[in-house]
Amino acid sequence: MTEQAHAAGPIGWDWSWARALCLREAQRVLGRNAAAEDAAQEAVIRAWRQQARCRTPERPDPWIATIARREALRLAPGDRERPLEDMHAEQAPSPEAAVILRADVRRALAALDVRDRQLLAARFWEDLTHVQSAKCLDLPVGTVKVRLHRLTGRLREMLDEP
Repeated sequence: MTEQAHAAGPIGWDWSWARALCLREAQRVLGRNAAAEDAAQEAVIRAWRQQARCRTPERPDPWIATIARREALRLAPGDRERPLEDMHAEQAPSPEAAVILRADVRRALAALDVRDRQLLAARFWEDLTHVQSAKCLDLPVGTVKVRLHRLTGRLREMLDEP
């Protein structure tokens, strides 16, 4: 970030610089169009209102860029704009397919080590964070993240097999 970013505003931020940053981030998601302009404007407003929440006010660019990306994603067209009923009808498996899927998932989970099943249960069944899962299972957080990444990949492969 340049020194210019510290030139104005209640906590020393240059809001014209922040708007340019927001516009760049929004255009990465939405392209160069009016939606990106709208997302950038909303992001600058959110950043202005919530500037006290920035943990690194001396270097706010990552925080502001995140707000801009999230705002752009919120405005991005896609499945989010379709009625829930339409999505449910397209994605709902038949009762027979649901039974087969449950059996396949049970088979795949049974093939895993007990510790791996405990980790999956902590993270996805109990909805614990990585940190909470690590504490619960007495593992380093990095180990939890790596094992979960590998486990979900293995499960995906197991479930994709015919």
